[in-house]
Amino acid sequence: MLYTPFDPLYLILVLPAFIFSLWAQAMVSGRFKKYSAQRTINGVTGADAARQVMERAGVHNVQIERAAGNLSDHYDPRTNVIRLSENVYDTASVAAVGVAAHEAGHAIQYASSYAPIRLRAAIIPVTNIGSKLSVPLIIIGMLLEMTGLINIGIILFGTVVVFQLITLPVEFNASRRAVSSLSQTGLLNDDELSGSKKVLSAAALTYIGALAVSLAQLIRLLAVSRRRR
Repeated sequence: MLYTPFDPLYLILVLPAFIFSLWAQAMVSGRFKKYSAQRTINGVTGADAARQVMERAGVHNVQIERAAGNLSDHYDPRTNVIRLSENVYDTASVAAVGVAAHEAGHAIQYASSYAPIRLRAAIIPVTNIGSKLSVPLIIIGMLLEMTGLINIGIILFGTVVVFQLITLPVEFNASRRAVSSLSQTGLLNDDELSGSKKVLSAAALTYIGALAVSLAQLIRLLAVSRRRR
């Protein structure tokens, strides 16, 4: 079977990675809630911060829109729009400013042709195929005892791992840009900036957790495939 809690590799690799991922998600939710209660002294909101961070970097053609959801903030390069959730867009909190500045960092990455984000964008079509077809192909291959089909599924799953690996420097860089800009523009004081850093650091852990789970699954799939041969 593809997934079974009695597989030693599942217990040794996948389960710990999954637990770490859950802990990271709880961490970012907790820190966002904590620093959402800390209001910015100068009253700057998330939307204000995103706009000023981009203006400082010479990026002026990106729209900023309000979006539904909680922590659904993202930059959409297809439409050149930053979408900020309602508790970030017009909220003057340390957490909101940090998250918004991070998304502005992504817009700046695209505007400056930052290599990792361009590479990530280029492999998205392949990654989408891999995420949808890899597990079904592996399961079918195992049921039909077709090693070739299993290998194709594993390769496709590997593209997802590569995508998540490339995502790490992209996210870390966006956060560094955000923190640097918030500090240099004086949008946050030292105490507020410390809170924003903690929110962004927790968010980074979720990407590490996602990579850890996928990498653990890939190692396990390779081991299962080898045993079957």
